[in-house]
Amino acid sequence: MAHVAAQAHSHPMSESTVRSCFGSLYTCLGVYESDELCGFAILHQIFEDATLMDICVEPQHQGKGYGKALLDTVITQAQTHGAEVLMLEVRESGVGARALYVKAGFELSGVRKGYYKTAGEPEDAILMTLTF
Repeated sequence: MAHVAAQAHSHPMSESTVRSCFGSLYTCLGVYESDELCGFAILHQIFEDATLMDICVEPQHQGKGYGKALLDTVITQAQTHGAEVLMLEVRESGVGARALYVKAGFELSGVRKGYYKTAGEPEDAILMTLTF
């Protein structure tokens, strides 16, 4: 998963952070082609509050609907386990991801100024929420 994240994100989670997401409060989902992981999503849920921790698809596998399939499965998992709200944060520059989230019913719920590291100035995180 850390390898996929490194291919898909400019500032991916570390391998140790990815490893920490294999616990009782997390659900890790993957998309495979020929037994090769090409995308994943990590859902964290405590009672009625669920958070999409990460979702990514390797660049060479983007445009195949894998991101939407992962997001749909995350939404279903959260609802099945009693979530009342699903939250996420996305880079302001993540226009494609934001469009996917809006299409799935997420709404803008806030902004974290300068949250993400970049090569230059920090980038804002757009907070989005889907209420069930």
